[in-house]
Formats: sequence, structure tokens, C-alpha cells
Amino acid sequence: MKREIVFELCAESVEACIAGQEGGADRIELCTALIEDGLTPSHGLVRVVLDRCSLPIHVLLRPRAGDFQYSAAEFSVMKEDLLHLKAMGVSGFVVGILHADATVDIERTRELVDLASPLEVTFNRAFDYTALLEQALEDVIAAGCRRVLTAGGEEDVVTGAAALARLVEQAAGRVEIAAGGGLRSEDAADVARATHARHFHGSLRQWEADTAILATAGHAENSSMVRPPSAIDSKDIRALVMKLRNS
Repeated sequence: MKREIVFELCAESVEACIAGQEGGADRIELCTALIEDGLTPSHGLVRVVLDRCSLPIHVLLRPRAGDFQYSAAEFSVMKEDLLHLKAMGVSGFVVGILHADATVDIERTRELVDLASPLEVTFNRAFDYTALLEQALEDVIAAGCRRVLTAGGEEDVVTGAAALARLVEQAAGRVEIAAGGGLRSEDAADVARATHARHFHGSLRQWEADTAILATAGHAENSSMVRPPSAIDSKDIRALVMKLRNS
């Protein structure tokens, strides 16, 4: 019997969320500034997405780019955002908080889990920066998170496939391991078979130069200066989802 597959699209625009819905994604992780690996989206963006997309919307709580050690003031911002977004009607949250020694901050994570209850909380790829993945997994479970987003401690899920398989085995159903990080359609089936994961995460974004902006700025010869993401195609999402589910 085939295992049930859940695909979460990481999206930073209304259009991407709608493409995810049309392409067969099961849920959305909503953020902004993917070029910075994601930040908390504006409440305006969340409101419009909730109005126009029927998929469950899980919102990233990350107040700034950089590391995953947050000051008391930054943590207060995360809590205030969580409470407001919960009242708006989102379906869950994505967080990641570490100590200076690269271990999971169980206490603060648990505080966010409790504030979010009964909504689901996912621990994000801060997990991949921990000192020991096996201990980090137990810490995330102790904190009450329902999912862990990880590439197995590697740059992408292909390289981290073996570690992901070990994490799935260790989790033993106590928490879902969501394989995410560089997930591409051409690798999807192999990753699904190698890891035995049920949950997968990807953005399907492709960067391309905006030649009109470059030309206006007088830098048409240097395409690296402006790199907006191209539109996400629902057909690409559907193709990836089908490969995962047929693996």
C-alpha cells in the first residue's frame, strides 16, 4: 500500500499560493524574502492569501535574516505576530530557535507551541544547523512540534537523503519529517523512495534576470544585479506532486 504523501509549497506571493492550490499542493508555508531564506510575511499578505486560497496556510515566524538565536525583543515580536496571525485564521506556524551552542531552544519553542495550540507548529531548517541531528530531533519532539523541516543536515535533500531516512526511522511516527531543501521535480521520486518520508516541501522557484529593470538601470550586461523570481507554474507543481505520489 502506498504511503500518503503531503506536499507543502513554500510561497511568498498571492499568485504562488493560487498556483499551489491549482497544482495539487496540500498546504502552503507562507513567508516573504525567500532570497533571505524566508521572513515573516506582512499581515496584509496573509489576509489576502487567506481570502483567495483555500489551502491550509502555515506562516513562518522569523523576524530577521541571519542566525536563529533571538534576543528577548525579537522573541516578543514572534509571539505578538503569532497571536495576531492566529486570530486572523491561519492553520499553523513554522519556527526555529537555537541556543548559541547550536542546540534546540526547547523552552522558547515550547512557549510558541503552547501559544499556537491547537494549531500545528513545524520546526524549520534551523534544525539543519544543530550540533547533533539525532539529539535535535528528540528536543523538537520534547518541545511539542508536529513536524521538522530538514534536508538531513545537508545543503539539499538529494545529498541528505540517507540522513533523512535515518531521521524518519528515529522519529517512528512521533513527529513528521518533512524533506525540504533544493527539492526538484527530476529528483522527487528518488528522494521519496530513499527517505521513506511522507511529507515534502519545496518552492519550485527559478531565478531569472529582469532585463527591463536592468536596462533601465544601465546594467543590462550584468544579470546578477537583479534576480526576481519567475512565476511559479501550477503545472510544475502538479508534475512534482505526481512524481512524489507515484514513487
